[in-house]
Amino acid sequence: MTHIPPPAEELRLLDAELWQLDARRAQLLARRAWLVAALQPKWRAPEPTRPAPSALPRPEASRPSVQNLLLVLGGVLLTVAAMVFTLVSWGHLGITGRALVLGAVTAAALGAPLLLLKRELRSTAETVAGLGLALTVLDAYALHGAALPHTPGAAYTAVASALLAGLWTAYGLLPRAAGLRLPRPAALVAAQLPLFFWAIAADAGAYGLTTALLVTAGSDTVVALRVTPRSVRVVAAIGAYGTGAWGVLAAGWLTWTATGPSAAARAAALLLLAAAIALAAARQKQSLGLAVASGLLTVAALGGATRSALPEPWTVPVHLAFGIALLAALRLSRLPDAVRRGLVWASGAVQALALLWALPVVGAVVVGPLAWVSQVWTGAPSDARAAVTVGMTWPPHSGAVPVVLAAVAGVLALAVRDTTWRPRALAGALGLVWATALTLPAVLELPYTAGLSVQGTVTVGALAAAVFLRQHLTALALALVTSASLALLALASQTATLVVLSGLVALFTAASWRLAPFTAPSALVYGTALAGATGAAVDWSPAYTALLVLAIPAAAALLAPRLGDPKAIVSVEAAGAAAGLLAIVLASTDVPLLATVLALCGVITAGTAIRTDRRPVGYAAAALFLAATWVRLAAWDVGTPEAYTLPVTIPALLVGVLRHRRDPRISSWTAYAPGLAITLVPSLVAAWSDPHWARPLLLGTAALSVTLAGAGHRLQAPLLLGGGVLVLDALHELAPYLVQVADALPRWVLPALAGLLLLALGATYEHRLRNARKMRDFLGSMH
Repeated sequence: MTHIPPPAEELRLLDAELWQLDARRAQLLARRAWLVAALQPKWRAPEPTRPAPSALPRPEASRPSVQNLLLVLGGVLLTVAAMVFTLVSWGHLGITGRALVLGAVTAAALGAPLLLLKRELRSTAETVAGLGLALTVLDAYALHGAALPHTPGAAYTAVASALLAGLWTAYGLLPRAAGLRLPRPAALVAAQLPLFFWAIAADAGAYGLTTALLVTAGSDTVVALRVTPRSVRVVAAIGAYGTGAWGVLAAGWLTWTATGPSAAARAAALLLLAAAIALAAARQKQSLGLAVASGLLTVAALGGATRSALPEPWTVPVHLAFGIALLAALRLSRLPDAVRRGLVWASGAVQALALLWALPVVGAVVVGPLAWVSQVWTGAPSDARAAVTVGMTWPPHSGAVPVVLAAVAGVLALAVRDTTWRPRALAGALGLVWATALTLPAVLELPYTAGLSVQGTVTVGALAAAVFLRQHLTALALALVTSASLALLALASQTATLVVLSGLVALFTAASWRLAPFTAPSALVYGTALAGATGAAVDWSPAYTALLVLAIPAAAALLAPRLGDPKAIVSVEAAGAAAGLLAIVLASTDVPLLATVLALCGVITAGTAIRTDRRPVGYAAAALFLAATWVRLAAWDVGTPEAYTLPVTIPALLVGVLRHRRDPRISSWTAYAPGLAITLVPSLVAAWSDPHWARPLLLGTAALSVTLAGAGHRLQAPLLLGGGVLVLDALHELAPYLVQVADALPRWVLPALAGLLLLALGATYEHRLRNARKMRDFLGSMH
């Protein structure tokens, strides 16, 4: 309620501002004079005795704000006083006194703003006008309580609100009241009530109330689009959105709960009315959101009108058909561009909701066969639906799911022409066609074999599309998903499993000439499954089935060098390695056969290591051969540790010799220590617990040979390792005799010998230090 002040008030404000500027100017001039005097070389001006006048404190609230607050508070207090008088003191006056009081106060409150406007007191006039409008409401209330007490409240409210709306509108249109901004928005607020309360008074029911709300919203829309004053347009827009939202919700509920064609048609008419209002507003305001709302309401109305006359499964397809029909707006050039785009977006929203409704059926068909993993070869089900619902329930009212999927696929393929969006639309259409074909057998409850045939055909088609069409990634993903679902679905029957897996191996092998990074490993995976299924079909144990599975790593090792794509090589080798690990796991129940499987895996890995780019694989081959040797020895119940360690020591020493010859700078600890320690340490541990003489003798001989070899070639690692093992082995052999000697000697002998030893050490300390330095230099000269 802030207004431009009248000239007299404005002149006073300007004078106050100029006075403040003069005071500030005087302050600055005084300071300048002192600074000029201070800068003179002959004399220094004294500091001013009086402090310069400070700037006036800035007010925390502007005068118009204070004015508006005071006016609002005054108006509120007067309104409260009028309400108290009407509710409390009304009964103490007679009918004549009541009429005189009401007329005088209301006339004064409504006439005063006209005089205030003449004197240019606009804010005060607005406040008094608001008081006058509030008094008219109190007058209406008092009139009902005094003169018309038996009139129904709803009917009286409808008439009173209509009269108040007309009165306030007429008051706001008076020539002398044109400057007031409150009466006409207040009249529009009062105009929201007549139709609604008239419907209540007439007992029009839910349909009548909804109609009243929508008609009121339509009227507000017309006002918002046609009236010039901004305050009126804002109130009208708020009323249109508010009453329109309530009307749409009520009409939607009536459509959802309609039990017959007549009720559905009436509810649909209400929704169409709301759609027409939204469309008219969208055309006038170029609003995309209102156009979307109009399209959605139209679809809901037309679909709801036909819902009661059709079976339940066809509710969504009917709504989808009307949603697709909205795309005809693209050909209506008379419509604004925003409206056409809004209707297209509404059509897309309807299609998206339809796909969301169909999603549970697609998920059941794709994921349902996973339950056969725990029920392998328990018997073929009766039909395709029973095959995919082993561990779940079938979604109800899903008979029209393929129709919905196919319809949206057609829209994506035919309606989207934009060069940017068309590739994505074609990918989506391909996926929906795939989903249509995949769900059709379960929806129609075709026989089990027919369902397998359809999924096999879909796999072939998707793989062919991946090979020959541009959408190869989408089609390839669909082919992989379908093949996995088909393989799981075939687990119900032994024959179906073997036939399906064989077909998938052949299919993906044939497609590997174009899509090897994806199809070649898939063929190997299905080949692994086929090998396992074949072994189970002929009643082989898992260990013997592992021999069949080993054919897959062998095939991968032979195929990988012939593939030109590095990605394909890596994926094929990874699939082969996974199959080899599976073979090892299967053979773990039979120890002799496990040794054979490990050896065969080593042969395959060694063959791979022959390639120059796969030389590091040779370490894995050596590890596999070693593991095969150990497992074989364990199968023969061999407990001698040297049988396990020597197959490692000999190759390790050979490798160390070659490395040391190639690079003499390599330390002997790096070249020979690992190989020697692998055998010497376990043998020493076994010798200490061996009561016989053969093992310590052989160990001592071997340790002596290693020590002499290290000394002869001046190698540190063999010398120290061999010497340490030799000393410990000798102590082990002398231990019984030392114990016997210790028991035979008197107890004073050992302390005496220790004392003599200490004296000898002390006497020859310097000599021994010199010998130690020589030994250190000798060892340091070794490698």
